[in-house]
Amino acid sequence: MERYYQPEIETASQEQIRALQDERLVKQIRHVWDHMPYYRKKMEEKGLTPDDIRSVDDLYKLPFLTKDDLRTAYPYGLLAVPLKDCVRIQSTSGTTGKRVVAFYTQHDIDLWEDCCARAIVAAGGTAEDVCQVSYGYGLFTGGPGLNGGSHKVGCLTIPTSSGNTERQIMFIMDLNATILCCTPSYAAYLGETMKEKGLTPDEIPLKAGIFGAEAWSEEMRQDIQNVLGIKAYDIYGLTELSGPGVSFECSEQTGMHINEDHFIAEIIDPKTGEVLPEGSTGELVFTSITKEAFPLIRYRTRDICTLTRKKCSCGRTFIKMSKPQGRSDDMLIIRGVNVFPSQIETVLLNYGYPANYQILVDRVNHTDTLEVQVEMTPEMFSDNLGEVSRRQKELVDGLRSMLGLTAKVTLVAPKSIVRSEGKAVRVIDKRKI
Repeated sequence: MERYYQPEIETASQEQIRALQDERLVKQIRHVWDHMPYYRKKMEEKGLTPDDIRSVDDLYKLPFLTKDDLRTAYPYGLLAVPLKDCVRIQSTSGTTGKRVVAFYTQHDIDLWEDCCARAIVAAGGTAEDVCQVSYGYGLFTGGPGLNGGSHKVGCLTIPTSSGNTERQIMFIMDLNATILCCTPSYAAYLGETMKEKGLTPDEIPLKAGIFGAEAWSEEMRQDIQNVLGIKAYDIYGLTELSGPGVSFECSEQTGMHINEDHFIAEIIDPKTGEVLPEGSTGELVFTSITKEAFPLIRYRTRDICTLTRKKCSCGRTFIKMSKPQGRSDDMLIIRGVNVFPSQIETVLLNYGYPANYQILVDRVNHTDTLEVQVEMTPEMFSDNLGEVSRRQKELVDGLRSMLGLTAKVTLVAPKSIVRSEGKAVRVIDKRKI
């Protein structure tokens, strides 16, 4: 028997959802026009006023927002309420180290937590469950979002955050955790470690997992389900829109239902920006229709996927998005962290290295690895191993401070990285996703 957190909206008719979206969009555009000069200017440049937006049918007329806008407007340019009305920020790394900072009113947080609660209930969660949140806490949205959602459902919440695998396993076993929330690669690692400890799926109390923040394949899903003896659900979100819970998977496990009472989704051609018909593959664009503090309109996610309104056996009527099939930009997601080659390049140039480097990404024992091979200049090149290791350590520290994760750095001889005549092959991603 399928359960819902907010059945009246999760199973509403298409007409009801559409009427709600029309009303909220009109109201939101007026709010943005009145309180966000940055976006108002974009509308004026297109000759638009709020009166031109009467329903979702008019959405296509509005200008897009992109990561570049977030960088240009950093930190307060896209804030649409007085700062005193905000109670929290969350943040993620931007393309060149300028962070994306998203603001929340208390109302924004309540709605975000509702979205996460829907995801937990869709995974079978009730007030009887013990939910272990092993996403990172802090600026990253994973921990705080699912923590709040778990509270709303009434689960006993274990805020373990990420890492410290021994302690994670101790809590799962001692407190009989039934729902695990973390990145898929960390779930696989936990499963592997438990298997090495001789624990069988029957002995592990978990029944469900909510895994997101990085790409994962169906094969990986099966492996995690088998090792932990659970059903594994996907969840999707972006800090720019709130965090996890923009969309979530149900028992059918065939794509994620988008919380359409809060977000309007479109699929566009990434090159032309033209809206594509339903069922087409293209870039996912979102409009926040209930966010107060940081309401992004037509935000280009750069994620490539498809949308479908095919009837779902779970009874939810929200449109579904497929797993993102790639990106229309060069962002890598490594251990749940957004990494752009341009960030790595910035660090190398700051330390006086030429822009001849290669980024090697792999997945070893279900965990993403990141190695940066960097050419030294002829002046730097020496046989002094102490000097080379000092330089490597300096770059490891510089990259950690820019990216928020540790990369292996290998310094190589001048001219030893293959030159390309066209676009340089900077990234070699060997992960089988």
